[in-house]
Amino acid sequence: MPLHVPPAPAPALRSVLTALASPTAVDEAHTPSLRTAGGPLSAEFPLPLHVLDRIPQDGVLSTRLAGWRFLIRGAEHVLAAADTRPTPDGWAFSHFFEGPYVTATERALRQAEALAGPHQVRLLSVPELYMLTLWLHGDCAADGAAGSPAPTDLLVPLAPAPPGIAAHRPRQVAELRPLLSLRLAAPLLRTTA
Repeated sequence: MPLHVPPAPAPALRSVLTALASPTAVDEAHTPSLRTAGGPLSAEFPLPLHVLDRIPQDGVLSTRLAGWRFLIRGAEHVLAAADTRPTPDGWAFSHFFEGPYVTATERALRQAEALAGPHQVRLLSVPELYMLTLWLHGDCAADGAAGSPAPTDLLVPLAPAPPGIAAHRPRQVAELRPLLSLRLAAPLLRTTA
């Protein structure tokens, strides 16, 4: 399927490119792959990062834009990611990182390309579950920085996914929402010392 990547705000991209060009920003990052990368680095696949605040009783997921995430590609493959955050003056570079969600995002994007129908790609974070999903929004013309998941949108949970939710299995929001509600409503296990 053709993946539609919404355009990132120019200041967000500039802030990432400036950080990539800064030896200090790269050296201070906890990303060994960036420090040891040979050759040029590029910022690709700007993905709006939305956060799921809550699942209300009416079933409509309430989200907010938390930033833009860029995959950082070296000569051969994706090495890391860079996040930007909104500020009162626009967009600012936040940090570089690497780890399982970077490789899982790249895998989910390849997986999404094989699915039927066009979608706009976004990320949806569920902080209370330590969960990140690739969000395949059905309206390719929509503003990537706004909106909430529609019941027919697809979510692809990235690995590692919470217990009971299969990673890299695309599901419609309407199908995954009850699982999210159940997991969010489950009492936390507490241990006493």
